[in-house]
Amino acid sequence: MLRIMGGRTTTCAGATRRELLRAGGLSLFGSMTLPRLLRAEAEGPAGRPPGRIRSVILINLFGGPSHLDMFDMKPDAPVEIRGEFQPIATSVPGLSICEHLPRIAKWMHRATLIRSVTHTYNSHNPYAVLTGFTGGNDQENYFTKRSDHPGIGSVCQYLGMEAADMPCHVYLPAHPGYSQGLRRAGPYGGYLGRRFDPVFSVCDPKFDREFNQDKEFYNPIAPQGVPRLPSLEDLPGVTIDRLHQRHTLLQQIDLATGQLEARGDAKNLDHFQRKALALLTSNRTRAAFDLSTESAAVRDQYGSSLFGSSALIARRLVEAGVTFVAVTTESRGGGHWDSHSNNFGMLKSFNLPNLDQTGTALVEDLDRRGLLDSTLVVIMGEMGRAPKVNGSAGRDHWPKCGFSLMVGGGVKEGFVLGGSDRIGAYPSDHPVTPGDLVATIYHLLGVDPELMLPDLTGRPIAIAHGGRPIEAILT
Repeated sequence: MLRIMGGRTTTCAGATRRELLRAGGLSLFGSMTLPRLLRAEAEGPAGRPPGRIRSVILINLFGGPSHLDMFDMKPDAPVEIRGEFQPIATSVPGLSICEHLPRIAKWMHRATLIRSVTHTYNSHNPYAVLTGFTGGNDQENYFTKRSDHPGIGSVCQYLGMEAADMPCHVYLPAHPGYSQGLRRAGPYGGYLGRRFDPVFSVCDPKFDREFNQDKEFYNPIAPQGVPRLPSLEDLPGVTIDRLHQRHTLLQQIDLATGQLEARGDAKNLDHFQRKALALLTSNRTRAAFDLSTESAAVRDQYGSSLFGSSALIARRLVEAGVTFVAVTTESRGGGHWDSHSNNFGMLKSFNLPNLDQTGTALVEDLDRRGLLDSTLVVIMGEMGRAPKVNGSAGRDHWPKCGFSLMVGGGVKEGFVLGGSDRIGAYPSDHPVTPGDLVATIYHLLGVDPELMLPDLTGRPIAIAHGGRPIEAILT
């Protein structure tokens, strides 16, 4: 049965809720302070529906990972289709995946693999993956705008699904497009209002070598670093200059709260200001981003890459009660998967080993801590790659066929849904749309995917855009 939620309050038109640095560095909350946003939040829906899972971690392989060279290999196809890699056996009888994913191969018996994801949305952003919407002109939906459909995390926040003193959804290591000064569509609140945008962490990636981003776009580059919480310049009387950028997160928080105490401002904060301060200084928020408390062994398991550190923080965030966390690779110098050239070099030298290490560490860590049953991990990109290898040893865009790998609460173990034709161009059975994937995530979170929310014109829009939960993969 369709359900239509009530209209939005006028406070939704305020500045970005937790929008971080654009290309050069905007304040964390723009022109709207966090206390004002919290006041607005208090007027919205509350209460969390029951669900099969508590949290979702989406691993977004930005650029479009090649299904043909990862999870849907065609070893009997002509060389220009099958490529350079060999398949290896997995822990699921009869299922093989790429030889450069040996660790993942060992836990495929815990996962559901969908090999028939299909759509026509050809843009480099997570819009379809995070909203389920693939209609309209994909180029018009390239960058975020006010009329966009809201992402999964934004809808969850709108429904009041955040834990106390924790954000509802976090995007790591920064907003999509950060390396190019862009804001790619997908994770934002859209017509629900900017106060439903996610918390975007920030990062200062380092690299394993010097490189020319323009000339070496298709060469393997290994970004290193650790995402961090954004600045606290929104706090009363504390400016960015006073929070020196070289201070650690803990020093920044201690300095800010100390200044408030010294001036007596803390006792004058109203309810919402105190809640804002509690959110940014809560032990759980601080702890989730403070990797110094992790053992060297655990950090080594995830690896020193920016991707690995982001995944480790994602685990810590869901452990602290965050509902939706996205970890993304990035375009320039960010470990992207947009392999128009040097496809096999990019995959073999960095992308596949990096995913193999970090993805395995995340799944095993969640399982070891008893979190996997209440968390759904989704690994996918915005599209697949073309079946035929081009003249630059690359594969071009191909949204008509791709994959999604799911492991955790609510999905079957050792299960494969769908397949593709003999060259991996189109699904041969059980086609799955981004809307179906999004509807499945909503369903597992306890949210009705047929729920309707009003857009800017007041027109009710289904949050999964006609997608239906994929019953075949559900437990």
